[in-house]
Amino acid sequence: MARPIWTGTLSFGLLNVPVSLMSGERKVDLHFRMLDSRDRKPIRFERVNADTGEEVPWKDIVKAYEYDKGSYVVLEEDDIRSAAPESHETVEVETFVDASQIDPRYYEKPYLLVPGKKAEKGYVLLRETLRSTGKVGIARVVVRTREYLCAVMPSDDALVLMILRYPQELVEPDDYKLPSGKLADYRITSKETAMAEQLIESMAGDWDPSQYHDEFRERLQQVLNKRIKSKGGTTQVEDEPAPREDATTNVVDFMALLQKSLDANKRTPAKKAAARKAPAKKAAAKKAPAKKTAKKAAKKTPARRKAG
Repeated sequence: MARPIWTGTLSFGLLNVPVSLMSGERKVDLHFRMLDSRDRKPIRFERVNADTGEEVPWKDIVKAYEYDKGSYVVLEEDDIRSAAPESHETVEVETFVDASQIDPRYYEKPYLLVPGKKAEKGYVLLRETLRSTGKVGIARVVVRTREYLCAVMPSDDALVLMILRYPQELVEPDDYKLPSGKLADYRITSKETAMAEQLIESMAGDWDPSQYHDEFRERLQQVLNKRIKSKGGTTQVEDEPAPREDATTNVVDFMALLQKSLDANKRTPAKKAAARKAPAKKAAAKKAPAKKTAKKAAKKTPARRKAG
């Protein structure tokens, strides 16, 4: 079973729902290792100095930004930590918008929000209210070391957290030469339009994602299976440890919190409310994630190459 990326809270108004953030996608790419064709031994990619050709140990490697050709500015770990967001375990909903207002190009990566113990009531309340109103919650979330814009939306029995792209990450259609104007400008007749509509209608159906497969990957997997069988090869899969479950068991008066949120007309008061009640406790909680983040960043390893 997959482990949660983090365990924290989903907050909207004065309501806080304990949740675990789980990956909503499954990587199915086939990974390959580079081998020496002469003896079939793995190729090792070393970190070497571009001038001397000598291998550089991890402890001597620093991060730098190339602001001009051949000119760099070095960033220390403290610089990176100072720019990192403080909140690592909260999805703070800032506003609710109509789902239809979000351009599909903004959607990037899905995660699943799983309720903690005895947190089902608040989870279901938000899920079904979003469903009935056609709204999605726009929030911010920190995944590992970066803060993302995201949308919280219902999907069957789940609340999906969809990472959103920022506007500057999208290419404007105006950057390309695209056909604009009326149909008549392109000599498209009403008969051609009617025939096109008829064709689309004849090909219409219900969306069933189970009918679509990565056929290239499946064929390549068959080739690999034959090779493994002919060579007598075997594969081993190690079981992952069970995830840590959230132990929150708070009983919440939802009506009272909803009424207070409406009266105060607040969108993201969870952080401020917690600060008023227990500022010292919150300050201590903020410091802990930063250390974990720095350790995780130091342990990153290069990813294997994927199949094209």
